[in-house]
Amino acid sequence: MSAPRIEVRLDRLDYNARTLVDRLASRGVAVTGIVKATLGTPEVARVMQRAGVAAIGDSRIENIERLRAAGVTGPMTLIRSPMPSQANRVVASADLSLNTEVEVLDRLSQAAVEQGRPHGVVLMVELGDLREGILPSDLPTVARHALGLPGIVLRGIGTNLACQSGVAPDDRNMTELSDLVESLQSSLGITIDLVSGGNSANLAWLLGGGEVGRVNDLRLGESILLGREPLDRTVIEGLRTDVFTIVAEVIESKDKPTLPWGDVHQGAFGAVAGMADRGVRARVIVALGRQDVDPEGLTPPAGMAIIGSSSDHLLLDPGTAHLSTGDEVAFQLDYSALLRAMTSPFVDQVMLDPVGAGVGPTQAGTGSNRT
Repeated sequence: MSAPRIEVRLDRLDYNARTLVDRLASRGVAVTGIVKATLGTPEVARVMQRAGVAAIGDSRIENIERLRAAGVTGPMTLIRSPMPSQANRVVASADLSLNTEVEVLDRLSQAAVEQGRPHGVVLMVELGDLREGILPSDLPTVARHALGLPGIVLRGIGTNLACQSGVAPDDRNMTELSDLVESLQSSLGITIDLVSGGNSANLAWLLGGGEVGRVNDLRLGESILLGREPLDRTVIEGLRTDVFTIVAEVIESKDKPTLPWGDVHQGAFGAVAGMADRGVRARVIVALGRQDVDPEGLTPPAGMAIIGSSSDHLLLDPGTAHLSTGDEVAFQLDYSALLRAMTSPFVDQVMLDPVGAGVGPTQAGTGSNRT
């Protein structure tokens, strides 16, 4: 196989998705499976759909179009507020979009009328994280405007927390969201059937017995893909953290001093961290760099350490391992590393382990079929 490559264990992905769908269903909450970190990979979307997610979501209309072109059917949600210039594409390929601006709603309405295709919208409310969202005091006005637009169907109310400022979902802000839904229904005489409470950061609150209220949908990406919750990056009990692995090839393996010599200034990416003199040690370079992945988000095999990185090189201390040119090294990834690697044109994607192998929280995948 070529390198660098991302190996995706589809059976482990299926296990994580099914586990979370079942756990949330017990609280009356559905899952929108988010595939943006995988560049809208059709195989990933199909696994999530078979696992029971209610919809597939992505932040880029280009990825949703890719999924449609690959024959992926079912509800699709654009989870970033649409760009006005892409309104026609959003209506053509997405069934639902998350919105905060009246002007964007107007453009979506125009496109929906022209295409004869009604478009669902969720109005996003600002509850403290200070990324996207309508201020609660302005919500009735925006909702009333949306209700008056031809071709637009007001499907729901939602919010997003933890992504920008790290504000944790809790009973206070989730109750506020539920109260806003009740107030809106009462004042406008409507029924709101979708209340999107947030993302994977909501899991600690929800699975910890939080007051669900009107929340009936969560948008889950990192928890399904990596088995972790975003607030502290802790492992979610029972889930797999090894769905994705990035494999890189050794291009140099030599013994070298641990300290540079000469007049030292900044490196290619800023100041170089202080280094200790450890004498002459093995030093390995793999063909993987910042154009391919976020090096800070990589975990090397046990006993190895990442020394540094540049655009195209990742330097390793191999410890006691004996690595030669042409050998491969496999790394685990966090969300940032996964996002960059899956969007790099230099990193291949290899789908392994067909769904249905019965992989659980401690079992390993067994297949090696490339798709």
